[in-house]
Amino acid sequence: MSTEVVIDAPGEHRLVPHEPRRPAAGEALVRVHASGICGSDREVYQGNRPEGYVRYPLTPGHEWSGTVEAVGAGVPASLVGRKVVGEGFRNCQVCDRCHAGETTLCSAGYEETGFTQPGAMAATLTLPARLLHVLPDDCDLTAAALLEPAACIAAAALKANARPGERVAVVGTGTLGMFAVQFLRAASPGELLVVGTRRDREALSRRYGATDFRTKDEDLPGDVDVVIETAGSADAARISAGLLRRGGRLVLTGIPASGAEGLDPTDLVVRQLEVHTVFGAPPDAWAHTVRVFAAGLLDPLPLVTHELPLAEFPQAIELVGAGDPKVGKVLLRP
Repeated sequence: MSTEVVIDAPGEHRLVPHEPRRPAAGEALVRVHASGICGSDREVYQGNRPEGYVRYPLTPGHEWSGTVEAVGAGVPASLVGRKVVGEGFRNCQVCDRCHAGETTLCSAGYEETGFTQPGAMAATLTLPARLLHVLPDDCDLTAAALLEPAACIAAAALKANARPGERVAVVGTGTLGMFAVQFLRAASPGELLVVGTRRDREALSRRYGATDFRTKDEDLPGDVDVVIETAGSADAARISAGLLRRGGRLVLTGIPASGAEGLDPTDLVVRQLEVHTVFGAPPDAWAHTVRVFAAGLLDPLPLVTHELPLAEFPQAIELVGAGDPKVGKVLLRP
């Protein structure tokens, strides 16, 4: 019997029978291969997600991969049988931000798969076909389940605009940090520094292309051209800014806890730092991610440490928040 996870309220979940929803006009029904869990899923389960960014009851799951099983009217039949991933933001397509390609800033309001709309912790997922990105037929769908966080980092890499030969750095060594290393490595940097708190991540960082690895307590340079921050703490943001030369470029992707003290505006102005932020991934970042993945320049599989059935959702949530260095990316399989 097909099942799905439903979070009724913070701390309350059920495993219930799943009935696939037939795709309406413009929609596709996807058979889910795997769904990843990240810190935001833990926030949803614990009730820490900011107001307006979650709607209970909810089937979570915004990181996923699968195969198209059926399409509705107006959708090319050639999609059926194709391996896909999909954008999460359910943008309106008609506001000025959507027309500018900034779909994560849609002025019609926030709607996202797995947070306010049914997600992929189920046997199937039905969603607008326009959100799908088709993958190569021979791709590994387990690896592809990590392309959503990769797309968020692709958005950061595009904003960072690292040029060949520049000195670049990544702060944070989790899943996002390891994707940042891979995207920056593809830009042919002169040096690629990774800064983290865990020395055990050095080997993987170097495997992905880092030329130097240091913990935050070691001597750090102050003349880096580009930094992508992925750790999600105010301390990480300050460390990131401190790495930069005057006129350097910083992209923040982490979301610190509410009330965290931010960067020093005097420092930003005096050193003329260029600061960008990322929340989610717009279509161009998704397209870039799929191209890079198809070209073999992204290697997500080493990041996956656990694959569990949907019935073990609470155990998976605990794994994600346990702080165990042996726990990387956790996937749920229908």
